[in-house]
Amino acid sequence: MKQNLLGMNQNNLKSFITSLGEKAFRSKQIYQWIHQKGIDDFYKMTNISKELQFKLSETAEIRAPKIVFEKDSQDGTRKWVLNVGNNDFVEMVLIPEGNRATLCVSSQVGCAVDCSFCATGKQGFSRNLDLAEIIGQVWVAENSFGVPRDHAQKRVTNVVMMGMGEPLLNFDAVTGAMEMMMDDQAYGLSKRKVTLSTSGLVPLIDKLSDVTDAALTISLHAPNDILRNELVPINKKYPIAQLLDSVIRYVEKCGDKRKTTIEYILINKVNDSIDHATELCSLLKILPCKINLIPFNPFPGSNYKRPSSMRIQTFKKILQQNGYITTIRTTRGEDIMAACGQLVGQVNDRTRKRERAQKKIQAKVIN
Repeated sequence: MKQNLLGMNQNNLKSFITSLGEKAFRSKQIYQWIHQKGIDDFYKMTNISKELQFKLSETAEIRAPKIVFEKDSQDGTRKWVLNVGNNDFVEMVLIPEGNRATLCVSSQVGCAVDCSFCATGKQGFSRNLDLAEIIGQVWVAENSFGVPRDHAQKRVTNVVMMGMGEPLLNFDAVTGAMEMMMDDQAYGLSKRKVTLSTSGLVPLIDKLSDVTDAALTISLHAPNDILRNELVPINKKYPIAQLLDSVIRYVEKCGDKRKTTIEYILINKVNDSIDHATELCSLLKILPCKINLIPFNPFPGSNYKRPSSMRIQTFKKILQQNGYITTIRTTRGEDIMAACGQLVGQVNDRTRKRERAQKKIQAKVIN
């Protein structure tokens, strides 16, 4: 089987290239061709020898997930559905805004955490994506603007691990991909431009600080454990107090004065009352943070509803009056089901795998 070079970091690619009897510096050239120029044809890599081009064509490939669907929203948001093999599909979304463009990347086929307000969890869980399938999403998005790329003109300026799946349950592949996103020889994004969003796996947040200092976002969505147990089942294993303590440890270990972003999906008459806002203000006093309010985005099969503009603005006002930097996320891509919480992709043999794989993972991380 040919080696997929797309999923190799610089060290692994160097080992592979030297195993072919080539000089180590060739790996840097090939790495840049792949990730900075978007080239997947070895014979177009003009500064390596014909002999090496032939060796690579015989032993290796550059294989990204296959695009099976692509559509632009009326607001400019673009959604892709990608085939990752075995009838499994994931979605990714590019959100342009001025001279910025944020790519929302998936880490799993489906999700085992099964938050009650998220369409992805209702699809069940099939498997983790490998490193090539994660970094391949960035590769595909960048290439959508034309190949060869001009690396000096980055089209994707921000990457958020907020697509399908819980990133920390695919720890090695996700952190490896994030490292490549921030590698100056690959995509060259700063640590403030690469964000991991988690539902709150405390031991893995602690582990995360050992390998990266990328931005961290917490999917909180409730100001107390009773409500969060219903909305985010992982809270039964790692309640809010433990979660916030782990975030404080992460920020302290990063060694800079950053503010963590707290994501809070507002669901009509579930977690959006004045009392909820007041309780949230009290809860977050221990954590330097800003709050991103996300009006619930409906999806088939959910009974939740989006709050009225008045309820959303009232909630925001209370947070601001208590000194919190608070934003309301503009709903983007709703007309193509690309908004937050709406990504579903397709999980192969959904029912069987949900019963088998999801229960196995939930038993480990939740119960």
